Amino acid sequence: MHDAAPLRLPPRSRPALLAAVALLLCSLQSLAAAPGEGSVAEEPSTAGAGEQRAPHRFVSEHQGTFGGRALRYRAIAGETFLYDDEQQPKAAIFTFAYLEIDPPRAKPVAFVWNGGPGSSSVWLHMGTFGPRRVVVPSDARSAGAPPYPIEDNGLTPLDLVDMVFVDPVGTGYSRALGEHEPKEFWSLDGDAASIAELIRAFVTEHGRWNAAKYLIGESFGSTRAAAVADLLEGRGSVSLNGLILVSQALDYQGSTPAHDNLRSYLTYLPTLAATAWYHGKIERMGTAATLEGLLDETRRFAYDEYGSALLRGSSLPAGERVRIRDRLAALTGLDPAYIERSDLRPLADRFRKELLREKGLAVGRLDGRYTGDDLDDVAERPAGDPAGDAIDSAYAAALHEVMRGELGVDLPTMQYNLSGPPELGQSWSYRPEGGGWWEPSYVNVARRLAEAMSRNPELEVLVANGYDGFATPFFDAEVTFDRHGIPRERVQFTYYEAGHMMYLHHPSHERFLADVRAFLERTLAVAGVP
Repeated sequence: MHDAAPLRLPPRSRPALLAAVALLLCSLQSLAAAPGEGSVAEEPSTAGAGEQRAPHRFVSEHQGTFGGRALRYRAIAGETFLYDDEQQPKAAIFTFAYLEIDPPRAKPVAFVWNGGPGSSSVWLHMGTFGPRRVVVPSDARSAGAPPYPIEDNGLTPLDLVDMVFVDPVGTGYSRALGEHEPKEFWSLDGDAASIAELIRAFVTEHGRWNAAKYLIGESFGSTRAAAVADLLEGRGSVSLNGLILVSQALDYQGSTPAHDNLRSYLTYLPTLAATAWYHGKIERMGTAATLEGLLDETRRFAYDEYGSALLRGSSLPAGERVRIRDRLAALTGLDPAYIERSDLRPLADRFRKELLREKGLAVGRLDGRYTGDDLDDVAERPAGDPAGDAIDSAYAAALHEVMRGELGVDLPTMQYNLSGPPELGQSWSYRPEGGGWWEPSYVNVARRLAEAMSRNPELEVLVANGYDGFATPFFDAEVTFDRHGIPRERVQFTYYEAGHMMYLHHPSHERFLADVRAFLERTLAVAGVP
């Protein structure tokens, strides 16, 4: 699947061949007479009824200053077809590619996606890496009603790497084609194979086989990145220079807060402490005078005391149980009586409701800095996610504004799906391909990342962590990368006083992009790229 050539001409019908030739002519015309600033040229479909059409593509030219360097770039918003064994289109993957015009050499390229599974790339696109960025309040307030400010994003490293924002099948405008069903792509293995195939198609079409390459994924997007890296470094014969994992999710045991999953109580504990510290529920003195001091203390307690206490369970001596209970209360801001009723195991989702219960507020899942006023003040868990409620409309509005107004995307009969349809989640499968007996288990692609790094001794990883994110706790990243045979000397960790999407917080956005820039510059220098 991943070895399919890009945009190959199906041999079965003369009309299909004519449509493909028309597409090629449109591409050549676009390169020969590129549109001016702000203007858009679409490479139109020429297919008639019952014929194979050409991919939709909208091409425009722009200029901006990134990292202090002025450059002209071409934006290509459009589809890439993936083909089945019969050379018929099986999927159209919609991407937003920002490519420097006339670079001095084959420019490095980064492929960027979000997670879900079932999320489009809107968050990383419009939040931190795109040339234009929507600005939401930095202090965890709601973005409110439109209009929302959209500004130039001069901090993004487009001067160092071209960027391709990828919407997997079922998200954005991407979808299955012909007789192929979306379910073919709605699995861990099917999803990774389609993205690996897309990358091979892109580097072939744009002459980037010998250019430096990066994968950037957020949340489940980091799961995808590890799986895609394994495919590319193995059967795909495509080596990578680096992975940037934003709020990583490689081993799901540590990010699944559930009864009887003892590991999750440990991996979530520092996130509980960070959120309690932010909301003033922990007395800021001694080791807790600073957030970093509190978190170091919490890590030590989790490793050295809390883990063994959980393993002892009901055999834990009464005096030791009281001591553990009181330490948990001091580190989380929860009432000791509540922790006792919880059997020393406060679940993360319950914590989000309990921490500020006396105020009638619940804290966010994506970002614990956010709060929401639930209608049901005695519920066990929050009704939703105040963080998502605060920003979703702003990101949706900004993306549609940029697509229509600046990129010229005009697909009036199609709906852009920020998140996949309900059936995507209902149909998604994490079961490995290949058949045979399989007992359900926590998803874990950490070994696949280790395999990719073993094959490629220059592959390096940046892991960006938000202290206040409940979807993927930062301590789980540390625990995960300390196991599974991953070479830690080639892994860099960065931390931010925000949540899952640390770029919502303006100072963290700036530091995050500075850290990404430094990582790119260092790994490009290792590769000999000036």
